[in-house]
Amino acid sequence: MNQELELSGRHHDAVATVEPARLSEAARAALAAGTADSTRRAYASDWQQFTDWCATTGSSPLPAAPETVIEYVTHLKTAVRPKTGRPFSPSSIERAIAAIRTAHRAVNVQPPETKGARMVLAGHRDELARAKDPAARARKAQPAVPARLREMLATLDRDTLIGKRDAALLLLGFASAARVSELVALDLADLVETEQGIEAAVYRLKVKAFTDTAVPYGSKLATCPVRTLRALREAMAEAGRTDGPMFVRIDRHGRVAPPLYRHGVAIGDPSGRLTAQAAALIVERAADAAGLKGQWTGHSLRRGFATAARKAGHDIVTIGRHGGWADGSKALLGYFEDVDKWEDNPVTGTGL
Repeated sequence: MNQELELSGRHHDAVATVEPARLSEAARAALAAGTADSTRRAYASDWQQFTDWCATTGSSPLPAAPETVIEYVTHLKTAVRPKTGRPFSPSSIERAIAAIRTAHRAVNVQPPETKGARMVLAGHRDELARAKDPAARARKAQPAVPARLREMLATLDRDTLIGKRDAALLLLGFASAARVSELVALDLADLVETEQGIEAAVYRLKVKAFTDTAVPYGSKLATCPVRTLRALREAMAEAGRTDGPMFVRIDRHGRVAPPLYRHGVAIGDPSGRLTAQAAALIVERAADAAGLKGQWTGHSLRRGFATAARKAGHDIVTIGRHGGWADGSKALLGYFEDVDKWEDNPVTGTGL
């Protein structure tokens, strides 16, 4: 049977589906809802690139043969990414393999065996490492620990509505260990101020569950997430906003949720809700304005929390559950390894 994989380009959907007669629109939407937006977008791009390559080589993308995947991975070793002009990193190639397997499983087709493709990738990693190519190392977001956060906050004009919003986003993002996609999903009603601080109902995308995250008062006024968020709420109320999204578009004139147009057509969320990309840009801009070196992304806030909490002596379970990490999360353990290589160095005390 000639099965055809369809990716919804109109919606930038990365969930593979069979022909409409085989799977309804409602079922496709339900299938898409089971995957994080960022993952869907990434897999959509990966799958499109794979099918385009298959078209040029006369290969079948679905079902794909193990040899096809090996050839594709070999191709990616030297191919240049259209958007960056740089070669594909090992992690990008790893994701491409995962996208191919996911696309097959989504339509109940046996995924190709990828042991050979992963052997090619392992050899590629080794070649890069021996050549001391920077691509051999995974790129990590710099952790926005409190000292760096203070530098970033110092670049903001916190007398303005934009400055109040950006300060609240940075501090709440750190204190709740939220991803930027989780931050921008927050509504004013999701953040309840109590005597002890703020109780934030954060929907954690990866574990698909809400956490009632307790955010206490800070010891310093400039870095107190509770007082900073209160200042934003009050300013938003003065601007006529008492419900809806917590973090919204604001123009240089202080107007909340100004309309956006492209070629005369209205775009963007009508409520003014920031996108995850816009929230990440706030982090990047603040780091750049502070003159901080390294890679700064929206994930810097979440990583900064894990780093600072570990240095403060909190255990892995408490930190993980506060930030919505799954128990035993490898990503969280990776953050701790960076901290513990000095804090709990096994060479210490050996008698050197």
